Amino acid sequence: MRRGFTMLSILAVLALALLTTIKLPLNEPAGGGRSPYHFGFKRSKDGSLPSIEQEGFKTILEKHGAIFLGDSSQKELYLTFDNGYENGYTAKILDVLKEKQVPAAFFVTGHYVKSAPDLVQRMAEEGHIVGNHSWSHPDMTTLSDAKIKEELVKVQEAVASLTGQKEMRYLRPPRGIFDERVLAVSRDAGYTSVFWSIAYADWDKKQVRGAQYAYDKVMGQLHPGAVILLHAVSKDNADALGRIIDDARAQGYEFKSLDDLQVRNY
Repeated sequence: MRRGFTMLSILAVLALALLTTIKLPLNEPAGGGRSPYHFGFKRSKDGSLPSIEQEGFKTILEKHGAIFLGDSSQKELYLTFDNGYENGYTAKILDVLKEKQVPAAFFVTGHYVKSAPDLVQRMAEEGHIVGNHSWSHPDMTTLSDAKIKEELVKVQEAVASLTGQKEMRYLRPPRGIFDERVLAVSRDAGYTSVFWSIAYADWDKKQVRGAQYAYDKVMGQLHPGAVILLHAVSKDNADALGRIIDDARAQGYEFKSLDDLQVRNY
């Protein structure tokens, strides 16, 4: 009897140890969903189209109507800026856009709305889209559905109180982190998630490399239907913007508003 009891005890301990060491695959956390995606793409080179074929999220972008590319058969460009905080360059960017008569979309956070209300008002007054970049710039895949909607509502209401802009239809997921649930909840809240097909590492305000660097990074990736992501904290971007616009136009490109984007390619 004692031996049988001992063997049962050993088996129970081994079974418990086995259960505690079983791990779910890295891309399948508890709940059966996938791990969050960090948006990325194969960059355009020499006019070729960029690609998200290998990134694993193409089908969910299509399913939820998110934007990666516009009409890649047309020489059209969509200029977008992320504005998490103000670093002194947005006014210059707005000056250039006004001079060149170029529409843009500015994705703003709660911090930006609170700290730079005059610039948010100017964006709206000069005909630009003021989009949602969330209130506190969180990883939204870690939030409940209700919290995601709260993040979006707070920005929309704050912008509306400043500018009178009642409708907000475009969202750039903060940090480029998302999953299918975030896209679904955002779409249910009335938003189109806007990603990008041209970008470079321009978000670190300490990394000042000069206008030529910014120019080369953007122009080297130029392609039809491009959605361009620039960060407004970059002095390089502000200094290079006018030349980028002029030389893109010289190549036959036209800058359009996201409201004019009718064809989405992936």
